[in-house]
Parts: sequence; C-alpha cells; structure tokens
Amino acid sequence: MKTGYKSGFVTIIGRPNVGKSTLMNHLIGQKIAITSRKAQTTRNRIQTVYTCEQGQIIFMDTPGVNRAKNKLGEYMMHTVNAALNDMDVVLWLVEPTTYIGKGEQAILERIRQVKTPVILIINKIDTVDKNEVGKALETYRKEYEFDAMIPVSALRDQNTDEVIETILKYLPEGPQYYDADTITDQPERQIMAEIIREKALRCLEHEIPHGIAVMIDSMKERPKGNVMDIDATIICERESHKGIIIGKQGAMLKKIGSQARVDMEKILDIKVNLKLWVKVKKDWRDSEYLLKNFGYEQRT
Repeated sequence: MKTGYKSGFVTIIGRPNVGKSTLMNHLIGQKIAITSRKAQTTRNRIQTVYTCEQGQIIFMDTPGVNRAKNKLGEYMMHTVNAALNDMDVVLWLVEPTTYIGKGEQAILERIRQVKTPVILIINKIDTVDKNEVGKALETYRKEYEFDAMIPVSALRDQNTDEVIETILKYLPEGPQYYDADTITDQPERQIMAEIIREKALRCLEHEIPHGIAVMIDSMKERPKGNVMDIDATIICERESHKGIIIGKQGAMLKKIGSQARVDMEKILDIKVNLKLWVKVKKDWRDSEYLLKNFGYEQRT
C-alpha cells in the first residue's frame, strides 16, 4: 500500500429526484445509475468506483428516502439504512431551498445517529441565484454540524471536482480495493436491465406508475464478436398497463427499445440487437419471491 493513499466507502443519500444518480454518474465519468424525474428510479444499492493517484472512492448510490408502501418499498428503505452503516463518509444531497420538509427531517434523524463524517451537497445550484444558495447553506448549517458543505450542479458539472477533493480529505489511508479500470460491481445484465427501465420511465411519463421491472432473458455475443443479442422482458402489474407499454401497433415498445439500444451500445462498445417483450405479474412489488427473482434481494 502506498503511503498516503486514501480509500474507503462513501454512501450518497437524499430524497427522490434530488440528483444522486446524476452526481455519481458524473463523478465516475460514465453512466451506471439510471436517472429520471420520477421517484423510485434507483431501487438497488449501486456500487461504483472512482480511482485516481491520490486514492480510490467506492460510491454507494441508494434509493431515495421515502415511506415504504409495499415490500419493494421496505426493501428500498432497508437498503438505505444498511448503506449508512460501516461507511467512511456520507454525502447528503439536498436542493437549494430554505424549506426543510418531512423527507429531509427524516434523513436528519438518521444522520444524527451516524458517527462518520457527513458532507452536505446542495445540488441544482444552476436553478437559483447565488443568494438563494447562501440562504440554503445557512439554513442547513443551523440544523447540523456538517464536516463540509459544497454547493454543486451535478447536471452542469459545477464544483464536482471539489466533491472528490473533500471526500479524499476525510477518507482513511487504505488499500486499492479494485483494479484502476473498474467502475462498478454491477453485472452487465443488471446495467442493461436498468437502462431499459430508465427509458420506460421516461417514455411513459405519468401514464404508468412505478410497477415495472425488467429482466434480461438472454445476452449473447455473436461468434464474430460484432453484435450483442439481448432479449428482455418488461414486467408490469396490470393488463391495461401492458397495452400502454406496447402502444399502438407496438410504437411505444419500439421507442423504449430504440432509446435503450443507444445507451447499451455506448456502454458495451458493440452493436446491439435488442428484442423486448411485456408480461403481467400482478402485484409483484408485494411478492418476496418475485422481488428476489427481479434482483431486489436484501443484503445486509
């Protein structure tokens, strides 16, 4: 181990839609976590790796903190609570406002029980003027003695370098846990499934609730190595939802598939032949068996 080399685990927490996945994707320089304007976009604890000469940061992106309404919700909150334990640094993302709502109050209660350094990230500073950012910083400063407070715009890449520098400051000296070229512990199948789910969330807008999951049925590279064939199934909870996802003459499903294929090809660096199907699994979000089957298995 190099003298002075820093390494450790950093969890990113915050309410839904505050920009956790956008920030993480930007910090590591590649899209791993999916993003949308809707709650419950991130369901799993996604682990990504940032490596530089000074050290290695292992990020844990967690689901947005919300009240559990079903077994999927319970799984997501278990994931958040587990991520706060045994972390070296906690990053809490909030929006640039002086209003601290119930969601933020709930996170504050969790943070007050954490003994590790907590860095407050005020995100989306590109959406307000500087005075508002200053007021937000002062509001949160009164609530908790943060180890650092950083205003950023994850979307516009403003002040994101300072986030890395500050994290390294609070990490302990340690080994390089992953090879320098590793960026995630997520299997390729999981990443491909999440890309499809992201495009479905974006294309369907408010027509479909979050009762969709995606399974990769097969993923095979052709013998010549020039095309990856991916077959996947979008799971929904009702027959009426199935019709909306497919769309008139299959138009919506084609739209989801074509948008997903673009991202898949960027990540896999190979041409992708994607085939999508839609199946109904009634109330899958309350079925422990189906949750495990779709990859939402609780990890301690």
